[in-house]
Amino acid sequence: MKLKQISIFMENRKGRLAEVARVLGNANINIRALSLADTSDFGILRLIVNEVDTAFKVLKDNGFTVRDTEVVAVEVEDHPGGLAEVLAVLAKEDLNVEYMYAFVEKSENKAVLVFRIEELTKAINTLQKAGIRILTGEQIYKM
Repeated sequence: MKLKQISIFMENRKGRLAEVARVLGNANINIRALSLADTSDFGILRLIVNEVDTAFKVLKDNGFTVRDTEVVAVEVEDHPGGLAEVLAVLAKEDLNVEYMYAFVEKSENKAVLVFRIEELTKAINTLQKAGIRILTGEQIYKM
């Protein structure tokens, strides 16, 4: 139930983000979700893509500093309090969320939350026991 996320470390300069998008587009890689965090000198672009291994290779081949990380994607009803419900389940088990981002599915009234959690296997078991739907990598990559 874990899925791979690609993290790209890049200097914070004009055109660098466009370069990542161009490299992935030329390789026919579709970005399913992303998060960008920056400082004055560098940024971390986190991506969920449809072809993880290919994306990793083409980014490396084009000189980007790339790393893959395991994350979990959960599906929740897209309504006020949906996020709070999931976070309460994790907090009850003393699980720390390092970071997260979300996107909305096209065809359903659901939100997908992507979490990086310290104890990922424990988090997955906890979420499943609470009846929270965890999406597989295949489900996410095909969205």
